[in-house]
Amino acid sequence: MTTRNTYECSQCHKQTSITADTLFHGSRIPLTKWFWAIYFLGSDKGSISALRLSKLIEVNWRTARLILSKLRTAMGHRDSLYRLSGVIEIDDALVGGRRKGKRGRGAEGKTPVIVAVESKGKRAGFIAMQAVDSVCHDTVNKFVAKHLNEQQEVHTDALPALNIIDNTQQHEAKVTPSELVDEWLPWVHIAIGNLKTFLLGTFHGVSGQYLQEYLDEFCYRFNRRKMEREIPNRLLNLAIIHAPIHSY
Repeated sequence: MTTRNTYECSQCHKQTSITADTLFHGSRIPLTKWFWAIYFLGSDKGSISALRLSKLIEVNWRTARLILSKLRTAMGHRDSLYRLSGVIEIDDALVGGRRKGKRGRGAEGKTPVIVAVESKGKRAGFIAMQAVDSVCHDTVNKFVAKHLNEQQEVHTDALPALNIIDNTQQHEAKVTPSELVDEWLPWVHIAIGNLKTFLLGTFHGVSGQYLQEYLDEFCYRFNRRKMEREIPNRLLNLAIIHAPIHSY
């Protein structure tokens, strides 16, 4: 249907757009700009800011922000299909905040993040990260149920809130001095360090409101670090098969 930019079934006469039921559903942004956005986001391992993308594909900042938000949300949905297994390290971190304040778990203006990493001996496996209101039994229990297979070997630093892991996992907690923490939880601390470098290097910090989107992108990239060249094509395929994400 050239006048409406849609296709019509010759038998039932139902009309549909080529972008219906995809990530591009209902978008007024030209597909060429979407494709360039996917390429720029996927090809740079340091990611891209909305301001930078807006200049590259010639849209306003708000439009670029919407495109990136939808793509990052799709990344998170894709990785949510996987469950971590084997030896898994779990710890928490504080991320964000624009004002300097006291350090530690009571730091103001920062968002708690629960982090899990598969330990494969001399390398890390898959990772999962989730921003939470607080690190407590309820949030830890939901995180473990969502991201881990049951009865895996889980290592933690003996934070009381993590004791709930005992219910579904083979949990081993150790009170570890700071000088030995990298021996007990090496990969989870490397992942946290890489995350903070990723956030500061490209975005110069993030707010709690959008933090989960950036965590989803970081995990998606990390879990595909051995196939970096394939990420743009994988993102395009993901956008095609993903259900529509409504604007907010």
